[in-house]
Amino acid sequence: MSIVISPHRHLHVALSRMKIAQCTAQRLDCTTTSCSIDSLPFHMMGSDILAENNALQPVEPPMPLTLADIFDAARTIAGIADNTPMVPSPYMASFTGHDFLLKLENMQPIGAFKLRGAVNAVANLPDGTSGVTCCSTGNHGRGVAYAAGARGMRAVICMSSLVPLAKVDGIRALGAEVKICGTSQDDALAESLRLVKSEGLAEISPFDDAKVIAGQGTIGLEILRARPDIGTLLIPLSGGGLAAGIAVAARAIKPEIRLIGISMDRGAAMHASVQAGHPVEVEEVPSLADSLGGGIGMDNKLSFQICRDLLDDIVLVTEEEIYDAMQTLYYEDRIVAEGACVVGIAAIKAGRISGLKGPAATVITGRNLDMDMFTRIVSGQDIELGDYSIKGTPYRRKT
Repeated sequence: MSIVISPHRHLHVALSRMKIAQCTAQRLDCTTTSCSIDSLPFHMMGSDILAENNALQPVEPPMPLTLADIFDAARTIAGIADNTPMVPSPYMASFTGHDFLLKLENMQPIGAFKLRGAVNAVANLPDGTSGVTCCSTGNHGRGVAYAAGARGMRAVICMSSLVPLAKVDGIRALGAEVKICGTSQDDALAESLRLVKSEGLAEISPFDDAKVIAGQGTIGLEILRARPDIGTLLIPLSGGGLAAGIAVAARAIKPEIRLIGISMDRGAAMHASVQAGHPVEVEEVPSLADSLGGGIGMDNKLSFQICRDLLDDIVLVTEEEIYDAMQTLYYEDRIVAEGACVVGIAAIKAGRISGLKGPAATVITGRNLDMDMFTRIVSGQDIELGDYSIKGTPYRRKT
C-alpha cells in the first residue's frame, strides 16, 4: 500500500528541495560549486548543489533544521555513535537489478541508531540539568539511558505495556529508571511530561527534538559520503525523527535523490497524519515492527513538517511481508535484526515500490528484539500479535 499523493504534493516537495538548498547556503555561507562529496571538508558537504538556487526566494517559512545542524551533531557524536558499516546485499541486488546497500545501525553500542540523537541531545543540555526523561518504544529510551549515564545524569524512561520485555530489561541494565504507563506511547508521553513539571527533568522527545533529529541525520551524511551515487533511500518511518534527519541531509547534498518512508500498515501514525494534512491519533497495536509504533504527538513541531515536505512517498507493508523480510535478512545476509529494520526489504519484495532508482540503500535500525520470537520467525512458526495471527511459513528464496 502506498500513500495517496495529493495533486499538490509533488510541487510541495519540489519547493521544499529549493528551500533546503537556500537554508544550507544561509547557514553555511558556501560559495564553491565544484567539489565532489568525497573531496569536501566535513563542514562543507552539500555546498555543490547551491548555485542554481541561490537567487530563488523561499515561498514558506525556513525549514526547522538545516544541514549545518547535522554537521554540528556529527562533531558532537564523533567517536561515540558514528561510522557504522554499510555493506552490500548481493541477494537484494539480484532481486532489484541495482546495488543494494545495508546501513548497519544495529552495530551501534546500544544496538540501535537511536544512540545518535540521544547523545547529541544529552550533550547539548545545560550544565546543572538534574536528569532526563522520555517516552519510548524501546530503542530511544536505551539511547537516552546510555547517554545520560555517560554524563552522570538520572534517566527516567516511560514506556507503554506494548514494549517488548527484552527492550525494557535492556534499559534497566543501563541504570535507568523505567515506568510502564498505559497501553500507548501517548500514555507514556503524558507521564514523561508530568515528570518534567513535577521533578524538573529535561524531556528528550524520540522524534520531535531538533538535536535528536540532527543526530539521526548524520546517518544520511555517512551514507552519501560512502556512496554519493545512491538514487533511493528506503527509511523506516515511525514518529519521523530518523526520516526527517536523513531527509534534510540527503536533500541538501543530493536534491534529486528519492526518499521513501516505510511503515507497517497497522497504526502508522506519520502516514495517517500526512494523509490528513495534520497530526492525528492512531490506535497502537502489537506489531513485528514494534519500534515503529506510537503516535507523532498532536502538537508535533518538527518531524511532521519535514517528513511531509521532503519525503517523496510513504509506503505501508503488512505483518506477513515483515515476517518474510526478517527471514530474508537472516538467511540471505546472516543478520539478526528487528522487524522495524526490514520494512524497506519488505516493500521491495512485495512489489510496493515501482521504478526503483538505483543504487538503493536502507537502514538496519536495530537488533534489540525478542530472540524467542525471532527464532520462531526464522524457523517458520506461527506468530501471535495480540488478536492478530501470522501463519508461519518456512523461508523460500524468491528471485
